[in-house]
Amino acid sequence: MSAQDLVARAQKWSKDQPWRLYGSQVSILVRNEVRRNLFTRRRIWIYLLALVPAVLILIDDVFGRHSFDSAQIEDKTQVLAGIIQLYYFRLGIFFACMAIFTWLFRGEMVERTLHYQFLVPVRREVLVVGKFLAGSVVAIALFEMAVLACFYLTYARFGSAGKSYVFDGPGLGQLGSYLLVTALACLGYGAVFLALSMLFKNPIIPGVVIMGWEAIAPIFPSWAQGLSVTFYLKNLCPVSLPITGPLAIFTIVAEPVPAFIAVLGLLFLTVASLVLSCFLIHRLEITYTSE
Repeated sequence: MSAQDLVARAQKWSKDQPWRLYGSQVSILVRNEVRRNLFTRRRIWIYLLALVPAVLILIDDVFGRHSFDSAQIEDKTQVLAGIIQLYYFRLGIFFACMAIFTWLFRGEMVERTLHYQFLVPVRREVLVVGKFLAGSVVAIALFEMAVLACFYLTYARFGSAGKSYVFDGPGLGQLGSYLLVTALACLGYGAVFLALSMLFKNPIIPGVVIMGWEAIAPIFPSWAQGLSVTFYLKNLCPVSLPITGPLAIFTIVAEPVPAFIAVLGLLFLTVASLVLSCFLIHRLEITYTSE
């Protein structure tokens, strides 16, 4: 079979089965992006953001000289809920996703390699989806591992009582909810920051604005809260935080919604932001300047 016949067959296959072609291209993009961006020096501070709470819990276990008994399990459950809801959702995942997803295209421009991506015979929408999935894989894997480490270290200190709480009590269900919410947080924040990187050359200032909005959104009506990521995350958290004082604003849920609506709402926000990115990629201009 000649080379022309092979090319003709490949073109016919791509026309007859475009979705399979797109899926193959996305898979290749994800593998390349993950391999290139997962273990780099630029990511060290992101690893620290994810693992600091687990390290602090471990230090407290080793050097705290506490006598842990089953009566303290509920207190430590509240502490774990605070770590996840106040630290990870408000700071850790937020800033990590800002760094990971804004760098997917802006980083290519800084390194003067984006034009190579555009010269490849791949639809720009496929390029957006592939890079988004690669960033999601990195963020989800990192923070799922961090949350799992925090959960293990929190209850391992209680010995058999902690094991009973996890496997015979509500602990395992809480862990499943935390892992689900962590993944959704990475997807939601990631899609938003990817879209911001298309809209602004320097997405840091818009990111700070979004952080402020996420902080004050609970004081607004429920329809306005629906435009924030944390509104959906709080509705999915298995443990509520009875916090008083200034931090109480972060735990307000004016009108709780069912879990499936919270999941669908966050997925809708993610898809809408991703669709916006697919639209904006066609308007993205390659300007290799010092950014």
